[in-house]
Order: sequence, then structure tokens, then C-alpha cells
Amino acid sequence: MVDTKQTKTIGEHYAAAELARRGWAPALTRDGLARTDILAVHTGSGRRLVEVQVKTAMNTAWKYVNWQLGEKSQQPSASETEYFVMVGVLSDLAVPPRFFVLPRAHVAAAAWIGHQHWLTEPGIPTGQRNAPASRSRVHVRTFERYEDRWELLELDESACPVLLPPEFRGYALEDRVGLPEGHAWRDGLPSW
Repeated sequence: MVDTKQTKTIGEHYAAAELARRGWAPALTRDGLARTDILAVHTGSGRRLVEVQVKTAMNTAWKYVNWQLGEKSQQPSASETEYFVMVGVLSDLAVPPRFFVLPRAHVAAAAWIGHQHWLTEPGIPTGQRNAPASRSRVHVRTFERYEDRWELLELDESACPVLLPPEFRGYALEDRVGLPEGHAWRDGLPSW
């Protein structure tokens, strides 16, 4: 059985180390600061501050790595500088971790779109799939284009390119899928 607290700690420390390697001064927050595991200030000119929530998934092979992203992860952004660092770790210690850097709005959209599409996928008998959005799971392949995109932290959320799978945009335009309540893209879906 995987110790989820230990998995969380692994991801947070890996993410903090990677931030430091890239010129950010990371500070792990104490439990209780909602939606933020790391506050980081860029040490270069401008001293940009970002709030980072870390989600860590561990498994035996990359094809099984996925993150549970419930209702809290699907909430609208509170600022232009809220990000997620998704950390993928394999149980094989010889394999280095993988990092996926995304603005909060992109994570919320991915979790909602992926789940709603799965829930209402044409051809699946009614009632066969019934897990609520709070049980949403996002597979590593959904975030592949965000891998090692640490430079996105230097952009406000609204300036970040959307790197979700192209089919997710089509799903978001369908009535059966859409976007979560309060999501910034409900007023105008960006191109990707």
C-alpha cells in the first residue's frame, strides 16, 4: 500500500529542488495554506512571485501514472500566478521523476473535460459510468505537452499557451462536456 503522505512529500521536495535549479527561491508552505504547497520568488530582475500546488502520482510504469484531481483542483483561479506542478514518480528508483508545469485554469479544464467526456462518451451504455467529477483522474498523456515547461511560470495564466490535447477543445465545445462553473474559458474558449 502506498503511503499518500510520503508520496506528497516526495513530489513537493522534487518540485522545490527543480524550482531552485531554475533560479526560483522556493519555500514550502505549512499544511493549511489552501491551494499552495510552494511559494516561489524568481531571483532575477522583477522578483516574480508564484503560488504552486504540487500533485504527485506514483506507479510502476508511466502508462499507469495518473492524478486524481477533484473539485478543489477544478476551482477557478484566484490570481494570474497560480500554477500546478504535476510530478510523476515510478517505484523504480533508477527512473528520474517527470514534471508537468501548468497554470491552474489548464488543470481545471483538463480534469473537467477529461472526466465529462469519459462520463458521457457516445456508445457507452447509460449508467455504466457514474463517478462524480470529484473522482476525476487525469492520465500523464493529457499533460505531455506541459512536460518541463518551467518557463510558463514566468507568464501570467492568461498569456500561457494552451497545450492540452487538441481533441479536448472539441469536447469543451460540446454541450455534454463543456467547462466547470466559473472557469475563465466559459466566456471565450482559447485556441489550441
